[in-house]
Amino acid sequence: MGIDRRGLLTRIGAGALAAPALAQPTQGAAVAFLHGVASGDPDAHSAVFWTRVTPADASGADIELTLQVARDAAFADVVRTSNGLRARASRDFTVKHDLDGQGLEPGTDYFYRFVAGETTSPVGRVRTLPVGAAADVVLAVASCQLYPGGLFNAYDAMSKLDRLDAVVHLGDYIYEYGARETDYGGATGAQLSRLHQPPREILTLEDYRLRHAQYKSDPDLQAAHARAAFICVWDDHEVANDAWSMGAENHTDATEGDYAARKATALRAYYEWMPIREPRAGLTLDHVNRSFEFGDLATLAMVETRLLARQKQLDYAVDMPVVDGRPDVEAFRAVLNAPDRDLLGDEQRDWLKNVLAASKAANKPWQVLGNQVVMARVNGPDVTRIASPEQIDGMIAGLPAEVQPGIRQMIDLYSLGVPFGLDSWDGYPAGRERLYAAFAEAGVQPIVLAGDSHAYWVNELKDASGARRAVEFGTTGISSPSPGDAVAPLPLGPLLIGANEEVVFCDQRAKGYVLLTLTPDRAEARLQAVSTILTKPYTATTLSTWVVTRDDDGITAPTRA
Repeated sequence: MGIDRRGLLTRIGAGALAAPALAQPTQGAAVAFLHGVASGDPDAHSAVFWTRVTPADASGADIELTLQVARDAAFADVVRTSNGLRARASRDFTVKHDLDGQGLEPGTDYFYRFVAGETTSPVGRVRTLPVGAAADVVLAVASCQLYPGGLFNAYDAMSKLDRLDAVVHLGDYIYEYGARETDYGGATGAQLSRLHQPPREILTLEDYRLRHAQYKSDPDLQAAHARAAFICVWDDHEVANDAWSMGAENHTDATEGDYAARKATALRAYYEWMPIREPRAGLTLDHVNRSFEFGDLATLAMVETRLLARQKQLDYAVDMPVVDGRPDVEAFRAVLNAPDRDLLGDEQRDWLKNVLAASKAANKPWQVLGNQVVMARVNGPDVTRIASPEQIDGMIAGLPAEVQPGIRQMIDLYSLGVPFGLDSWDGYPAGRERLYAAFAEAGVQPIVLAGDSHAYWVNELKDASGARRAVEFGTTGISSPSPGDAVAPLPLGPLLIGANEEVVFCDQRAKGYVLLTLTPDRAEARLQAVSTILTKPYTATTLSTWVVTRDDDGITAPTRA
């Protein structure tokens, strides 16, 4: 039966927000599970189990439901039943339930479902974390899923993996933009009949809830959530583009209200709609940093680089002084390298150092850092060194007319030897050095995971003295446009590799995810790409495979398998 999704989402939102907070539970009314099921934040004996119940009417009454967890997909062997759960209007009829560390065995696959009256949800699958000896861990790393930007084919591919312990999601789970064709991704969204709802930039609690509902209506994303637990952290678009602790590029107080209120609203909707534990007692909503232990094999630490301590991003147009018509690069570098510039803050960095040191003390071979933005030093490519002015003019002439002026400006700017981007760790060099010092003090060389850039990266991270401090695998977007798309046929990825010592590999156009497999003596990162995000069917391939091993000095540089 056909469903008018736009009208349905509108009715859902209206019903949710009209509800009294303490309404009595609905008895016997037909409800629906239109947004699938999900699990997250697994530990050795539990996980967070999530669903959203679509009410049968707009009465606003709570909906009572039951969670069942079984060893088999047919639920012949149910090991835990949690009765009396409530989908409350005050939380947009979402439900999160944690088994509180009891009832499940470590390193084991389970199946789960919710039941409300006569209605049963789809079935999900979750794997608890191992305790003690662990032969391997398999993680999918994802980021940046712009709904109008294309189909979520990468999630469909992920859902079909034979082995998947968890999905590490590094942010940009939703985007805040509107539904005009001129909005980000809007032209593709119009082509695919996949425009944002509500059809405006989101600002209110109802707006953020409806946007989360739209994203979770996608069948491929639902399939990935049903396949494995997600371990998530937000980036900027869960609130607004280029967010920092006190504001965002895509927020204007004069017309959009108080930024702190918008941030709190966005995080409230995020915690309602995501399978994630609430912040630890006494902490505010933006304290999302936490860690996970995979037996004796690995520690995964998820950090927050946006809302807690990030200072405002620099901007070349605003912060690059011009003297006698020429950019004053040295003056800009003095601002860029100011010793107080930071992303993490002292409190979070100390927490991270302690987590990493404890992992090292436990003789775990791998420490993995779930971090939102690219950490490597990446200067913009100096195209003037490899091409004549005539060749550059020819390349620019082959680009879409609307991007030509901006590309010419960037080519001129990058010839000065400045960073490729200022929203990444390159915009906070002193903070990065403090983080590298924390790695050294903890005695570890971690694997850093990065999202945000909509590109694949394999990077060897070095401190200011040239000592290797970590290896970085950056995942591309699920569907968000890449810089390489905008400047094709300019070979942006190879140009960045050639211009930067720390960049081992970079692909600026493919879409997909990273499949990271850890064993006691080897870390393997497979860059998994899909052939298209504009249609189905598609093909899934491994773009390349990279391996890191260990030696007496720590981890080795990444090599291509």
